[in-house]
Amino acid sequence: MQMGLVGLGKMGGNMRERLRRAGHTVIGYDTDPQLSDADSLAAMVERIDSELQVVWVMVPDTVVDPVIEELAGLLGEGDVIIDGGNSRWVHDAPRARRLAERGIEYLDCGVSGGVWGITQGYALMVGGNGTTVAKVQPIFDSLKPAGEFGFVHAGEHGAGHFAKMVHNGIEYAIMQAYAEGWELMEAAGHVTSVRETFNSWREGSVIKSWLLDLAVNALDEDEHLERLAGYAEDSGEGRWTVESALDLAVPVPAIANALFARFTSRQDEAPAIKMIAAMRNQFGGHAVRDVAAGPEHLEAEPGEEPAHPSEQ
Repeated sequence: MQMGLVGLGKMGGNMRERLRRAGHTVIGYDTDPQLSDADSLAAMVERIDSELQVVWVMVPDTVVDPVIEELAGLLGEGDVIIDGGNSRWVHDAPRARRLAERGIEYLDCGVSGGVWGITQGYALMVGGNGTTVAKVQPIFDSLKPAGEFGFVHAGEHGAGHFAKMVHNGIEYAIMQAYAEGWELMEAAGHVTSVRETFNSWREGSVIKSWLLDLAVNALDEDEHLERLAGYAEDSGEGRWTVESALDLAVPVPAIANALFARFTSRQDEAPAIKMIAAMRNQFGGHAVRDVAAGPEHLEAEPGEEPAHPSEQ
């Protein structure tokens, strides 16, 4: 097939290359001229030399609508726009209706695979009409991993991005569980090699996964993660997952706690934990740290021996 691809960052650029390796003609556009095959969206569309014009959009959620609006003015009856970014699912059905009024078909597609997708393939979760999916199925077939799995027509408009949102929420929780287990073993000292323990779980264990493989890769590069700051961003999907759970009254404590842990990571100190320490000292005389006196100094109520940090 011939198609355009807007947004050639870490994901989009690799997707362009994987599609080209599969024999498709892909004209890419990016605001970075060093990455772009065309100097404008109009020039990109003009170079799609086929009766069916398909454009895949891989841009941040904040700019999806302006990009799609410009594309809608360049495409015609029966052409297809696919939004493959991490967009909020509630926008998909209204977007599809607006495009349908102009004769343009629309699909939302959640994409997972990161920088490894170029060789391993991408997991694809698609929302929209089945007839539109069929039109562009060769594109999905080339992007997905080889084998039976990796692609799903998840439902109508919005279903693809909703499925990807939940996927990312689950990802948050799994990563948090691995991280907490790693920290616990590092702190205990009983396990002489935490890295090799993680490595041993990669085969035969019920918790083996690709994320575990990636965790071991990171530990191979920096065994105790001493070169990294304990700071983690969230890209939005975790928040949307928790918000959807609230709307539907579905409990998602593991995902919510993983999201809040990322918020905690951005604080130089954790003010809430200060309040917990203060209240424990007030009702039980539990030892508290005096920051000014240094990390080893603990203050306790008269007559109470300061507790060892491991006993608090």
